Amino acid sequence: MRIELSKPHINQKAIIDSDARFRVVACGRRFGKSELSQVEIIKEALKGNNVAYITPTYKLSKTFFEKLIKVVPFENNKSDLIINFPNNGMIQFFTGERLDNLRGLKFHFIVIDEASFIPNLEDGWLNSIRPTLTDYKGKALFLSTFKGKNYFYSLFMKGLGNEEGWQSFKFTTYDNPYIDKNEIDDARTQLPSVVFEQEYMANPMENAANPFGNNFIAACTKPLSTEPVAFYGIDLAKSFDYTVIIGLTINGDVCHFDRFQKDWKQTKETILTIDRSKPVMIDSTGVGDAITEDLQKHFNKMVGFKYTSSSKQQLMELLASTIHKGEVGFPDGLIKEELEIFEYQYTSTGVRYNAPQGFHDDCVNALALAVKCRTENKYVGVYRFI
Repeated sequence: MRIELSKPHINQKAIIDSDARFRVVACGRRFGKSELSQVEIIKEALKGNNVAYITPTYKLSKTFFEKLIKVVPFENNKSDLIINFPNNGMIQFFTGERLDNLRGLKFHFIVIDEASFIPNLEDGWLNSIRPTLTDYKGKALFLSTFKGKNYFYSLFMKGLGNEEGWQSFKFTTYDNPYIDKNEIDDARTQLPSVVFEQEYMANPMENAANPFGNNFIAACTKPLSTEPVAFYGIDLAKSFDYTVIIGLTINGDVCHFDRFQKDWKQTKETILTIDRSKPVMIDSTGVGDAITEDLQKHFNKMVGFKYTSSSKQQLMELLASTIHKGEVGFPDGLIKEELEIFEYQYTSTGVRYNAPQGFHDDCVNALALAVKCRTENKYVGVYRFI
């Protein structure tokens, strides 16, 4: 059986030819890291080795798995995302959301893709990933664009500092000889300089594409409030997403947080358990319109919000302004993590606000809706003048 692999370009080959145990590759978009990692993991599995491929989310793992089985026509398990080679080699996929699943396993080679976007990468590397390489004295390959100067940047600096066993590489989008340079030049003219520097030139820029800012996000991070709910924001699930309900106190602190995947009947039943006397702003886009109409019969004040490119831009700008002013508080965990990876992109039709491909932004949307609900109802109530 013949396996056809893409021929690496000259800069990919420099990485492949390195014999360093731990390689860290920082690169611009479209450099070709997917093709590079495909060559590397297949090459290792053909030696009869156990290989792990780690991405930040399950969706990204599944996407790469489906691409890989088109190239490697061997036995595979689509449920567990495992490819078995006839020589006992194996490629197994994992998500950065559940790195504890690696505990007790052992590998000859591990690829950590989009490493900058893996939550708690430092803890995951030290306590879950690195120990799996001990038995075989295995190797690891880190691949990512930068996301500010987080732990991936620290690992990159290890390789630059000549630490034993480590080697780092940095390549821009221009370093892919198959990408039209005019396309990159065009992106340079359209994007803010900090965005272009990080996304295309592989230079770490703090919060280049993030509208909120890590420092502001950190300043607003506080424990879940025990005060009563005054306002709600609800983002409804679309396809593989989650429904998220966030409640804010009168002062703007998160005091209620629920995130789940249920069918529409169960979703409505869950929403009906919250305090129906409080103002609610709910996603009424698409199928959410019918759900909102049904739920409005049971709530004193529930308002639907339809996402469009312009309405979402205004919604996120309100959230960004609120975070910058320190007028909202949210607990560490999923809400904070989604805020940190959230990004904006300049397009021909305006500014688009979304999570990076393969990531979730349900918590960000629900928080934004709750903030808008609070803004529009902040001074609504019963007052007694003396």
